[in-house]
Amino acid sequence: MDTTNFGPFLILLLMSRRMFVLATLMTLLQQMSGTPYSHGYSPAGTDCSGVASLVSNLATDRPVFGDRFNTGNEESALLARGFQYGTAPGALVIGWNGGHTAVTLPNGTPVSSGEGGGVRIGGGGAYQPQFTHHMYLPVDPEAPEDAPPPAPGPVLVDAVAPEPPAPPPPPALGPDPVEPVQNELPPPPDPAPAPDEPPPAT
Repeated sequence: MDTTNFGPFLILLLMSRRMFVLATLMTLLQQMSGTPYSHGYSPAGTDCSGVASLVSNLATDRPVFGDRFNTGNEESALLARGFQYGTAPGALVIGWNGGHTAVTLPNGTPVSSGEGGGVRIGGGGAYQPQFTHHMYLPVDPEAPEDAPPPAPGPVLVDAVAPEPPAPPPPPALGPDPVEPVQNELPPPPDPAPAPDEPPPAT
């Protein structure tokens, strides 16, 4: 019986959502880094609220360049996406005021647009003193941030499961059976010597 080694797939399945979201965000932002500050909303460039919109969209499984918000309606837009008031370590944090907004990724990386140029990984991030509002998204709410990843279990390669044990015999119905008594006959006597032969000498 052939067996399959699911070990690598199991590790991928156990990888936390936080790591997946962070890797996806970093890939997108690296592709957009250096694009100009623009009131457009596309991979070719965007402004500060465009960056906050696309990051929060991606982190909440929405189309990346879907619904966009601005600093005037940012609070309600973030609430609709599951953000909570305040800040938290290991979370996606967005800070804003009436005219600017910026993001800090779960690993602490700041992301901005309009701080010394267009879209870039860097800048002051969500924790700038100018921001009077902060909201955060717990990226992996079911796992505590400080919890270590689960240790992988043993992986058996080419192992064959043992055969299941045979089922016990069914119980006897009625009274216990009586074992039959065997009658043993005594062995036959030695044959007597023939009459025409002399008896053996002693």
